[in-house]
Amino acid sequence: MSTSPVTLFGHWICPFSVRVEFALAQRGIDYVVVDVPPRAVRPKGFVVPEEFIAHSPKLEVPMVKIDGEYLADSIPILEWLEEKFSDSSLLPTDDAGKAVVRERVEWMNKYVYRPMIGVYYGTDAALIQESSVAFMKAMETVDQWLQTSPWLAGETPTLAEAIMAGVYTRLDGLRQLGLTGELPASVQQHLERCTQLVGWQKVEWSTEQTSDFVGRFLKFREIQNSGKN
Repeated sequence: MSTSPVTLFGHWICPFSVRVEFALAQRGIDYVVVDVPPRAVRPKGFVVPEEFIAHSPKLEVPMVKIDGEYLADSIPILEWLEEKFSDSSLLPTDDAGKAVVRERVEWMNKYVYRPMIGVYYGTDAALIQESSVAFMKAMETVDQWLQTSPWLAGETPTLAEAIMAGVYTRLDGLRQLGLTGELPASVQQHLERCTQLVGWQKVEWSTEQTSDFVGRFLKFREIQNSGKN
């Protein structure tokens, strides 16, 4: 088990970084953050740390450093943390339970994150609405999971909650950018339960962060659409 702090190269606006920071905080793992904005929102003149350049294959966050070793990509990082730290696991102890968590993590990565990203990167109203419909359709499946347990994959928070944290933090911003429809009641209740978790306290967005997020993508749309004229 590692005894030195984990270094997280990440940024609050990146949902994939949020996943990792949520898991670190929820598990009580000592960590420090090196702020590296994602390429799409990296300010002009920002100096990317040499250490990050040397060890992040795609030069995108998140990346973590543990005892001199590096790994990029959020889901492999979450699994790596499970290997490196034995306390406060976010995986069940039984193989069947672990399989359910991993299956739902991969499912959300595809069917929740893709339409979510489609909403805020969308530049066409029809496509934004299409992404919104797909997102809410995915929430119906999440609702089914929550009919049988208070958390996404059982009786306690798991890696699935870390994945969903990257969604919940930006939900208000998504609505301002075109997300329509109401969350199923069970999903709304799950969100409220998540806000009571230790991990949430570290990743929750302020009003200013939500405004920053919305402003960036409204500007992105403006630039993209001006090029079409």
